[in-house]
Amino acid sequence: MQIVNLMTPDPKTIRSRDTLSKAKSIMEAGTFRRVPVVDDGRLVGILTERDLHKYSGFLESTRVNAAMRTSVVTITPYNTVEDAARLMLKHKIGGLPIVLADTLVGIVTTTDLLRAFLIVVAGTSEIMKNG
Repeated sequence: MQIVNLMTPDPKTIRSRDTLSKAKSIMEAGTFRRVPVVDDGRLVGILTERDLHKYSGFLESTRVNAAMRTSVVTITPYNTVEDAARLMLKHKIGGLPIVLADTLVGIVTTTDLLRAFLIVVAGTSEIMKNG
């Protein structure tokens, strides 16, 4: 299965010059644990809840670019769900931005992969029951 069939398209993003308090508001409103950082249409980093915790008490005065991770592991929409799972396990990350020609087109998370796993398990159970 290609990741394009599982990803969340057009995810919420933040700019690198925005404040961490704005990022926290976006993350809380959407119940996200991470948010891609996009400047001028290009993915430049990712910000996680863990990154925010390091700046607790300074969210209003700290810019996203001070806390974000800039070495971001990404995949394309043409990669498979298995590719995404392998990368996430290898790098011990919970989310993977999906990029096409330097443009963020989606994101996939551990939760998305678990949903796909449950669909496969349910389908397999149904086949075993009826087969």
